[in-house]
Amino acid sequence: MTKDKIENLLRTADQTAGPVKTLSADLAAIVRRRARRRRTIRIAAPIAAVVAALAAVGVWHLAAGTAETPQDQTRLVSIEVQLAQLEARTDATLKLIQEVLEKERRQRKLAKLQAELASIGDPLEEVKKQIEKTAFILVYQADRMYQQRNQKQSALATYNRVIELFPQTRSAQTAKQRLAEIPNNPINETGSRI
Repeated sequence: MTKDKIENLLRTADQTAGPVKTLSADLAAIVRRRARRRRTIRIAAPIAAVVAALAAVGVWHLAAGTAETPQDQTRLVSIEVQLAQLEARTDATLKLIQEVLEKERRQRKLAKLQAELASIGDPLEEVKKQIEKTAFILVYQADRMYQQRNQKQSALATYNRVIELFPQTRSAQTAKQRLAEIPNNPINETGSRI
């Protein structure tokens, strides 16, 4: 096929197909209308069934004639009682469904909150970690000060401060070891802190 034949074939196909339909600019409005229509149908179906039942009872009553016998009246009362019972059951069922849905929603919310609570660590453990971290940082600073000749007294004071402020930590034990290892330490000679 030549290029001209292909172009002619495509033009013919376009003309046969007709104009291109575009989506409506107000697609959201169309979707809302359809959703509203479906909701109306869902609500109207049970109501239509009840109306149809009442209409059938009315037609039956008219077909039976105007001459009502006591049996007809008894049947009519019986049907009305059954209809009232059916309506009460329907109302009770709808209420039960609403309660179940509400309970389900609450359970989902509770599960979400419990998951959030489980993700939060124990506050006491967090505090202990922070205390240990602070004591470690002080010992580290004291080690660095001790390595500098002009800050040895500050290093000794920092080791003593760690022991005093954080006595139950591993860093306090490390500070005690470092103080014991320092030669000519005033604490080793006199037995008291600087």
